[in-house]
Amino acid sequence: MSVVAKYTFGIKRPKTKEIRAWTDAEMAAFEKRWPLGTKQHTAYALMLNVGTARVDVHKMTWAQVDATGVAYTRNKTGVAVDIGMETELRAALDATPRNHVTIINTEFGRPFTINGFSGFMRDAMTAAVLPMDCKPHGLRKTLGRLLADAGVSTHDIMAALGHTTLQQAENYTREADRRKGGRRAVSKLNDHKANRNAQTAPERLGKIEKTKGNSE
Repeated sequence: MSVVAKYTFGIKRPKTKEIRAWTDAEMAAFEKRWPLGTKQHTAYALMLNVGTARVDVHKMTWAQVDATGVAYTRNKTGVAVDIGMETELRAALDATPRNHVTIINTEFGRPFTINGFSGFMRDAMTAAVLPMDCKPHGLRKTLGRLLADAGVSTHDIMAALGHTTLQQAENYTREADRRKGGRRAVSKLNDHKANRNAQTAPERLGKIEKTKGNSE
C-alpha cells in the first residue's frame, strides 16, 4: 500500500453537487450573447434540443442529422437515440455552414477533443456572464424539464434522452407535476375564496326595502 493510500484508506470522497437544469433567464442570456449563426449557438442548440452530453456532441456529424431528427448512440450507456427535429434546432443547423464532416469544429476546421469542447463551452458561458454552477451538461437536464413541463410521457422522455430506466425519466415528470400541482392548488384556492365571497355577500343587496304605512 502506497503512502497516499495508507493515509486515505477508509476516507469517503465527498459527493459532488448534482448538475442542475438551466433557468429560462440563463438560456436567454446565452442566446443574446451568441445568436443564430455563431458556432457557440449551434453547440448550445444541439445540447439543449438533442439532450447530448459533451462526449456525444463534440464529434457529431452531419450524417446523423436529417429533416426529421437526429440519431446518435450515447457514449456513456451505448443506448441508441433517435430524437425528433426541434424547430429552434432546425434554424440553428440551417444557419451553420456544412464545410466539414463534423458539425462543430475548431478554428482550424478540425473536430474538437472532449476537453477542447469543454473549454470552448465554458468560454462561451463566461462571455454570456452565466454563473459557475451553470454547466454545459445542465442543458440535457433542461431538455428533460421542458419535455416534462410540456406533458410528455415518462416513456417518451426515456426514449428522447436515452435513459436506461424509467426512474430516470420519472425524475423529470415528478418535478413537473409538483410545479403544476402547486399552481393548480393556489388557483383552486382563489376560485374557492371567490365563490365563498359571492355566497356571503350582504343579504340586502338586490332586495326592495319595505316602506312604512297602511296597506290597502
